Amino acid sequence: MLRFMSAGESHGECMVAIIEGLPAGLYIDENIINQDLFRRQQGYGRGGRMQIERDTVKILTGLKAKKTLGSPITLMIKNKDFKINELPAITQPRPGHADLSGAIKYGFSDMRCVLERASARETVVRVAAGAIAKIFLSEFGIKISSKVISVGGQTNSKKIKEKIDFARNKKDTLGGIFEVAVMNVPAGLGSYVHYDRRLDARLALALMSIPAIKAVEFGMGFEAANKLGSQVHDQISYSLKKGFFRLTNNAGGLEGGMSNAQTIIARCGMKPIATLGNPLKTIDFKTKKPVKASVQRSDISAVEAAGVIGESMSALVIADAFMERFGSDDLRRIKKAFKLK
Repeated sequence: MLRFMSAGESHGECMVAIIEGLPAGLYIDENIINQDLFRRQQGYGRGGRMQIERDTVKILTGLKAKKTLGSPITLMIKNKDFKINELPAITQPRPGHADLSGAIKYGFSDMRCVLERASARETVVRVAAGAIAKIFLSEFGIKISSKVISVGGQTNSKKIKEKIDFARNKKDTLGGIFEVAVMNVPAGLGSYVHYDRRLDARLALALMSIPAIKAVEFGMGFEAANKLGSQVHDQISYSLKKGFFRLTNNAGGLEGGMSNAQTIIARCGMKPIATLGNPLKTIDFKTKKPVKASVQRSDISAVEAAGVIGESMSALVIADAFMERFGSDDLRRIKKAFKLK
């Protein structure tokens, strides 16, 4: 089983991830990880934090001569904006954020104790971990990409920038939709046997775990609910060169909880970021009186960056399912098993 755990706070000393389950013998190029970390910081509408941080990874464990040992890998990314003990307490919960529910759950009176961990800053180590999963998948020709479909309902890149500028001037925020594509996935990853092994369910869980994501669809998605079956299901064909293949990809590469050898297509709907420069009404947690929500440094829109995070989460799930099917301890043995597929 491939799994990872992250640790760290937004303004803490560092963000850390431990990845367990990667096979031995995989060459890890830190430059590839850092490229994805850079991509995560890009996109029109990003906030001031991106001007402070220059995210680079340090691999602390699990490698010898840049090759995996099969033991847990520890990744660390330092926070330049390390000042968690200097920041003021917060008692004005933001609508749409984890502030209030988190304070009630853990018994905090200071909501900074919530937002430091609930912050999207945590995703920096998800991207680092996902980059390693992508390195593994690339050994088998599997590639993952993402693109922005829309921001604030706009699809044209020029109009998207105009919409973001409009929101910035109003001290407001925007969400949008991004798409993740996983190409060259072999058939049979995942399983129809148990609910928790279904690949679409595992991908949905991973993608929905990204902060601000409120919807996930695969292939035709919600549109399929309004059509006839004859307009939805992908007809099957066969050739000596291709083997079995579909004539369309309305299923988004997933049937019966398994990959079907077509490109896996996932689209995610991201709500507007919860921190507004012109804050909404709320109730002070201590005084119980009406106030304006707290204002923290934030983005206007981060849909492009969320797509990079979506790539990483998808890569971790696909890599896990891949090793379930073809083995998980030694890269050479996995490659032999893959050739026999």
